[in-house]
Amino acid sequence: MAERAGSAGEAASEPVERKSSQASRPIGEVLDIAGSMSRVMLQRDRLIECRQDSDPTVQLAGLVGSQIKVRVGQIWLLASVRTQSLDRGTGQIIAEIDFLGEGQEEKLTGRVRNFTRGITNYPIPGAEVYAATNPDLAQIYASDGRANIQIGKVFPTKEIRAGLYIDAMLGKHFALLGSTGTGKSTSAALILHRICEAAPEGHIVMIDPHGEYNAAFRGFGELLDVSNLRMPYWLMNFEEHCEVFINSEGSDRMADMDILARCLLRARGKNKMAGGMSKLTVDSPIPYLLSDLTNAIQEDMGKLDKATNTAPFLRVKGKIEEIKADPRYQFMFSGMLVADTMTDVIGRIFRMPTNGKPISIIDVSGVPSEITSTVVAMLSRMVFDFAIWSRDEQTRPILLVCEEAHRYVPNERNSDGNSVGKILSRIAKEGRKYGISLGLITQRPSDLAEGVLSQCGTILAMRLNNERDQDFVKAAMPEGARGFLASIPALRNRECIVCGEGTAIPMRVTFDDLEERKRPASEDPLFSELWSRSGGEEDAVERTVMRWRAQSR
Repeated sequence: MAERAGSAGEAASEPVERKSSQASRPIGEVLDIAGSMSRVMLQRDRLIECRQDSDPTVQLAGLVGSQIKVRVGQIWLLASVRTQSLDRGTGQIIAEIDFLGEGQEEKLTGRVRNFTRGITNYPIPGAEVYAATNPDLAQIYASDGRANIQIGKVFPTKEIRAGLYIDAMLGKHFALLGSTGTGKSTSAALILHRICEAAPEGHIVMIDPHGEYNAAFRGFGELLDVSNLRMPYWLMNFEEHCEVFINSEGSDRMADMDILARCLLRARGKNKMAGGMSKLTVDSPIPYLLSDLTNAIQEDMGKLDKATNTAPFLRVKGKIEEIKADPRYQFMFSGMLVADTMTDVIGRIFRMPTNGKPISIIDVSGVPSEITSTVVAMLSRMVFDFAIWSRDEQTRPILLVCEEAHRYVPNERNSDGNSVGKILSRIAKEGRKYGISLGLITQRPSDLAEGVLSQCGTILAMRLNNERDQDFVKAAMPEGARGFLASIPALRNRECIVCGEGTAIPMRVTFDDLEERKRPASEDPLFSELWSRSGGEEDAVERTVMRWRAQSR
């Protein structure tokens, strides 16, 4: 990865020899200074002249979201333009700016070098303002030797590559946000492919609720669905057992939970390995037979004095037998999953060893909707528990990517009390301490649980059409990125605003094209084309009905 980082720095430095005729002349001056956000006055005539410059960054000088620079001695301060307004008294433009960082001035060319985030030297009112040039941005966005992945080009340049620092982005979680149809799934696949290429011995687990990503990672990752997942039921903790085996409410639920806890502990205790454990609990991942669990329930029911008290026992036992007999649940409750395969399951899902496939795609689209959230909770909790209990082993970090994250980590208004929201929220808050990175992908950031998005150190925001979503993202973005917010509703497909720990400064990025074979199966149907053809409908319906009835693809 060090070689990759070095090549990224060289690629970013290619356009540094480019000169700009307008960049050497000031475009305005500083009016006042107020911490990170200050105000400058921009000369309209100079901005109009900049439109004629050959440098695309100078052409956009002063516009909202563009970069400008201010000289303080031998230091250049870089800032982003947040807002613009017209001063009718002077006819000039007043702009609010956010300072991003600073770098030294190169004597011969006047461009920025050795850029660092943060400000130590503030200008005084009256300091001259200049347009940031293409060579300036090339220096600023250079990788400076840090391991990175390249995902596209920095807008509006055609040469400068946009890189994401791997360690900073994964070390503090990341979120990819965007409305439907903006290219979010393809962009997610691009980022994950780049990570896999840079870290071929990585460990990535992706929860795929729609079965989109199998096509993108066929040959590159381990593809798991209900046909081959083989997730043993006994790996569930007590809370997950309750979600599957208990559907009563109120006081009845408490009675059912008490019965299940007592009988589950006895069923786990019948396993030989439980005999050598001093702290056997209902959460211990010890294999047990479902028949032992139902027999324990039957035994307790037989000890009752009155037959009228058997209702909770019959409810729990009936639900267990119903699920055991349902073929839709065989991937989890098959009698073939009783053996102690915990090591094999963890190694396969977490890619340990990777065997040339560092990512596992967990397609939960075929999982019965009643237990989909429980299965996702179970997978997420296993990632967290494994990280906790393997700290002494210094195992490698794990990246957990959750598509349609708002379904699993909903806010209080949409919450159904399922355990998946609790465990993913805990991973967001505590995961980085244990070497877990969380990647959230969603089209509705405003529906995420409060505080989860703020735990993401890097945010990639594609076009968001909903004003409520825009406000939610605005609250989560760092102060220096606010100048880009105005462009979020106007972003083109496959464009995003990147800000946070994973990048030197906030930037607008045009994503690279992804090869056809690496794209997810998420393209919208072409109504005009598909509705203009006919033939084969009877066979298609018949095949669909067969798959529907067999509950299998």
